Amino acid sequence: MSEPKKTALYNAHVRYGGKIVDYSGWALPVQYEGLTTEHEAVRNNAGLFDVSHMGEVEVKGSQATDYVQNLVTNDISAMNEHQIIYSLMCYPNGGIVDDLLVYKYTNDYYMLVINAANTDKDIQWMKDNVGSYDVEINNISPNVSEVALQGPKAEEILQQLTDTDLSEIPFFYFKEDVNISGKKCLVSRTGYTGEDGFEIYMEHEDAEYLWDKILEAGKDKGIKPAGLGCRDTLRFEANLPLYGNELSPEITPLEAGLGFFVKLNKPNFIGKEALEKQKAEGLKRKVVGFEMIEPGIPRHGYDVLAYGKVIGFVTTGYNSPTLKKNIGFAMVDIKYSELDTTIEIQIRKRTAKAKVVSRKFYTKNYKKGL
Repeated sequence: MSEPKKTALYNAHVRYGGKIVDYSGWALPVQYEGLTTEHEAVRNNAGLFDVSHMGEVEVKGSQATDYVQNLVTNDISAMNEHQIIYSLMCYPNGGIVDDLLVYKYTNDYYMLVINAANTDKDIQWMKDNVGSYDVEINNISPNVSEVALQGPKAEEILQQLTDTDLSEIPFFYFKEDVNISGKKCLVSRTGYTGEDGFEIYMEHEDAEYLWDKILEAGKDKGIKPAGLGCRDTLRFEANLPLYGNELSPEITPLEAGLGFFVKLNKPNFIGKEALEKQKAEGLKRKVVGFEMIEPGIPRHGYDVLAYGKVIGFVTTGYNSPTLKKNIGFAMVDIKYSELDTTIEIQIRKRTAKAKVVSRKFYTKNYKKGL
């Protein structure tokens, strides 16, 4: 096996005591002080994540808007310049290629932010579907470092390092050429935790300097460097899906509960026909939330049963640091998807009772209405 790739922040992670693991071919910290400590820091104060492993792809050309509109399930036709939307890319059969963020610079210029594990596959998919569109696809991932500053004190902390009024960046918008502590960055008001915060894109050579500056600026405000472990528990509590768990080539956006991001009234997009058919015929299964009634922590991949019969599988399961409960998401037969339905989770050699609950385990604290 090849050595995992290192981000520009690898040495900083070692300095701060990060426990390094191989994640999608990248050497990244799973935790520093501990998952629960870091999780609570993000919920109450702020956490700083290295997300440099994410993929960034430029789409440029006179038909960039038409091309991206055909590529993704959401409707980008009404996007403003410097706006961001969440969307999915689908195969013709409706299965999910990836979920992504679409950054619009102009009608001729977009940036797509994709999942690390899918970068090569996604870029090949994008190139395979250029057809006759006048566009150029550029993988800029090797040139970009990215950190995520997340939590209720994120703006207060970052504001100390820039003259740009961060309160003027609306939710799901971005600003270019923001001077942070003397370094030029792209700053977006986005994240993957359910909290307010920013994702900051920079040159590799500026990454370690800015990492230290942000942590220094937040040291009296409870900031912590945060690892992959709490990134997963935070997104899960906030009902945000993860590729490889709630999303995959075998799962459609409708089954994943992401119908809001699938605009079937668009003239066309890859996978539209299959998703229209699935919607018309009715879902046979879907992702639900559940809470354990009996002791036991559900884990990804565990079987879900009803009346002794396997009716699905756990996509994500944890002891929630915020709720102090054992909860999860599961893909189940539609007959067992109603709230309060009793199900069982196969935990090693025994089964433990659970009940179907709302997936909204945690109320998101985004800064909207700007």
